[in-house]
Amino acid sequence: MSAKAIREYDGKLLLANYLLQSPTQAVEKAVSGFAPAQTRLAQVNLSHVNTTDSADKISEAVEAALDRAERQNPWLLTTKLVAKPDQLIKRRGKSGLLLLNADWDSCKQWIRERAVKEVSVGTISGVLKTFLVEPFVPHPQDVEYYVCIQSHRDGDEILFTHEGGIDIGDVDAKALRLAIPIDQPLGDSKAIEESLLKDIKSDTQKRALASFIERLYAVYVDLNFTYLEINPLVVLETEGQQQPQVIFLDLAAKLDQTAEFESGDKWALARRDASGSSEGSSGPAMEFPAPFGRELSKEEQYIQELDAKTGASLKLTILNKDGRVWTMVAGGGASVVYSDAIAALGYASELANYGEYSGAPSETQTYEYAKTILDLMTRNPHPDGKVLIIGGGIANFTNVATTFKGIIRALQEYKQALIANKVRVFVRRAGPNWQEGLRAMRELGETLGVEIRVYGPETHVTAIVPLALGKAPASAAATGGISAMPAKLVAESTVSSTPGTPGGAMDVDPLRSAGSSGVPQPAPAPTAAAIAEGKSAPWYSPFTANTRAIVYGMQPRAVQGMLDFDFICKRAVPSVACMVYPFSGNHVQKFYWGTKETLLPVFTSLKEAADRFPDADVVVNFASCRSVFESTKEMLQVPQIRTIAIIAEGVPERHTRKLISMSQKASVTLIGPATVGGIKPGCFKIGNTGGMMDNIASSKLYRPGSVAYVSKSGGMSNELNNIVARTTDGVYEGVAIGGDRYPGTTFLDHIMRYEADPGCKMILLLGEVGGVEEYKVAEAVRAGRITKPVVAWAIGTCAGMFATEVQFGHAGALANSDSETAEAKNASMRASGIHVPETFEALPALLNQVYSDLVQTGVIVPKPEPEAPKIPIDYAWAQELGLVRKPASFVSTICDDRGEELLYAGMRITDVFREDIGIGGVLSLLWFKRRLPDYACKFIEMVLMLTADHGPAVSGAHNTIVTARAGKDLISSLCSGLLTIGDRFGGALDGAADLFSTAYDKGLTPREFVDSMRKKNKLIL
Repeated sequence: MSAKAIREYDGKLLLANYLLQSPTQAVEKAVSGFAPAQTRLAQVNLSHVNTTDSADKISEAVEAALDRAERQNPWLLTTKLVAKPDQLIKRRGKSGLLLLNADWDSCKQWIRERAVKEVSVGTISGVLKTFLVEPFVPHPQDVEYYVCIQSHRDGDEILFTHEGGIDIGDVDAKALRLAIPIDQPLGDSKAIEESLLKDIKSDTQKRALASFIERLYAVYVDLNFTYLEINPLVVLETEGQQQPQVIFLDLAAKLDQTAEFESGDKWALARRDASGSSEGSSGPAMEFPAPFGRELSKEEQYIQELDAKTGASLKLTILNKDGRVWTMVAGGGASVVYSDAIAALGYASELANYGEYSGAPSETQTYEYAKTILDLMTRNPHPDGKVLIIGGGIANFTNVATTFKGIIRALQEYKQALIANKVRVFVRRAGPNWQEGLRAMRELGETLGVEIRVYGPETHVTAIVPLALGKAPASAAATGGISAMPAKLVAESTVSSTPGTPGGAMDVDPLRSAGSSGVPQPAPAPTAAAIAEGKSAPWYSPFTANTRAIVYGMQPRAVQGMLDFDFICKRAVPSVACMVYPFSGNHVQKFYWGTKETLLPVFTSLKEAADRFPDADVVVNFASCRSVFESTKEMLQVPQIRTIAIIAEGVPERHTRKLISMSQKASVTLIGPATVGGIKPGCFKIGNTGGMMDNIASSKLYRPGSVAYVSKSGGMSNELNNIVARTTDGVYEGVAIGGDRYPGTTFLDHIMRYEADPGCKMILLLGEVGGVEEYKVAEAVRAGRITKPVVAWAIGTCAGMFATEVQFGHAGALANSDSETAEAKNASMRASGIHVPETFEALPALLNQVYSDLVQTGVIVPKPEPEAPKIPIDYAWAQELGLVRKPASFVSTICDDRGEELLYAGMRITDVFREDIGIGGVLSLLWFKRRLPDYACKFIEMVLMLTADHGPAVSGAHNTIVTARAGKDLISSLCSGLLTIGDRFGGALDGAADLFSTAYDKGLTPREFVDSMRKKNKLIL
């Protein structure tokens, strides 16, 4: 999630530190008309205390926290105070959770009575563990104001009303507003006064408020806030003071967590003094507490830590620890769809968890994730047993077999607990290497002693849910979970079936690539006619059979996937013109064009690439979230570029909104961020869209159909490919716009393209909870701007059934108002004339019905199915699929590095460290192929201590000898010796040491070091 709420304590610390420091965002900095009040904040934090602790232990912790607050803040003893819980609770005053005008002894007693105790606020119950104490500020009610700054897609908005306080009423109806476009500065003080302060009578107050708002907005932008509300904001005029004092009494705020790499140091610095950190440190990192009523368990915290350490995504929210239904779902969109399906069947109260894993986590990461869920699941038996749903959409690039290895390890480890809890397991998954993953899961079911039912892409994504909950027979999942669906009115051709391929839609010959010539050939050059045709493509068709792209970043797997797609679509010209990689010199990379090898140039600059390939009008940007803003800005300066796809997740919202504004001015289509891309069957695909070639073939993406879709989710877009192929004549075009709050282009942007494109006959929209873009589509249909049939569904209908707020997998998948719920969106779209099913499970049948009606009326004329293309397959992938074999070039009987985790004589390297077997233990495994007794291991270590002293030349020679004996060539052997020592031979270690020590001597922070190396286009060794 990007926008995350912070405590009032932290929000006030940020304002106190930066209110006068942040650079102005106005046309000119306002003349200061106010004096900021001294910020005095005392926090009583008991987040480390558990409700299960004894009463004495809780009481002791409370007294210790109160004593600590008193020592750090001696002003508590001499000042009238305000005390309140600081846990993201709304309307604390109306809930009796506010103590006013009290001394410190009264505050302590008030906190003692409530600390680590459960209270109810409305329908939500939670435990109070964090309190804020600050000075009481007596003031008349007529100096209470309300101010709020919030972000929108096109800019920021300031709301102000001269009537603040607890009884403010309907802010949206009464507040004055000032919009600041994302590419423009805030107006001057006069503009602020005219827009927001017209109801203020006092000129002194007006000047004070105008200058305060200018400063407040400066902090808002500088520190990457996404929401900042102060109510009441008090302006006090006292005798003897030249300027009024401005005091923010109550504050609510959200920060953009994805901007932590940019603003994290500033956030931490503001918290340093308050936390008691040393002067030289930057301070503790910002904390983002869970919503009130949902305290993070240690398991949720552990998964958060795992998620922070990986480029993959790992999410876990415990909804009901005693629930019967547990899920382990791959993909942000798919995880919501599964939760919807469970809730729709009446099992929302039994749903134990929400979570998702995606982004190609490793076997070890998946094992840790699965183990955590199984541990929680098997703690409290249920008389009716429990259900584990291991689901997911069709993956684009995650290796299903690899992730399933981690899950299988965890299931084996919890075998007895699963049996004791009468757990039944239901599996549905597809994507790269899905056949091997499902085969391994079926084999596990034969030996585990636990019922495991396994299904693949032939089954509708959520068909296993009613099966697992006893709401449907097994035959329903076997037929895809779609009953009474009309026959598809498309002529089919008969093709031979390949084992492991659904429907026989793919003919895989793993040995075809072996016959290719050994000399790489350049890819075919585009003809002048092709260039001309590509440039004259209409606005509604950014992708054609002649579209060519520049891939920014070293992404050989994605490039090869695009070239393979080109080949099976029988394109005359490869869609990838070249690659750009700033961290190396110009060179060429070898790829396959069908069964033959070809070369693609790699440039260090985008300008050079664009000059060399003037026909390339698409850029697929694989730059990281840290650098994608600057690289995309550069792309927007290249006149020939018409479309940019930003793949990176975690792009700060302000960066994205600026890019949206710049792309609109440049008339460039911006897809993403956080997108897998898009696909136009038979023409062009972006990066990893569509997954592996077997899925592209089974979904018939090698030729165009009649249905164009737009979705937020990349994984669910692959699922839509599958659904559309099985219920209609196939996909015409599909785009995943990305799951962030502000995607570069919206649902309506693409649907209006589809409306204008004569090749598209019907439209499919998959929306989700959060945001309001679906309403714009509904309004366009209602107004007659969209005339083609639209089938739509918004996922996330389960959100309203949960007791506490749940952030789903995508950053934008959170309803901030009733209008942003999935139910409200579906109702609005249905009322506008859009075809909306009753549930997501009914979507395929509705698609088929609308499609069949168009066939009957002659709008769609089905074409005979062409022969399925033959798809070359790489040797390495064929070997992983188990389709080919070859003798090993090198055999080791003591260690095995073929899997994801290194094995020493069969012992996992993680176990080596966990059991702390030492150097002697490691050598016993490597030399004697077994664990030796402790005395023998100690003897080995003693021998090493006696013989360890030798020069670097001996080590270099030793490494060279070992490498040569391993069968490597002379150059590789010499490099092994020369490059692994360092200072003596000038190797990589020496270079790394030089870089890091130089940066350290200059006093650079890690972030400054990384930025400086990036500016130099140098890799960090």
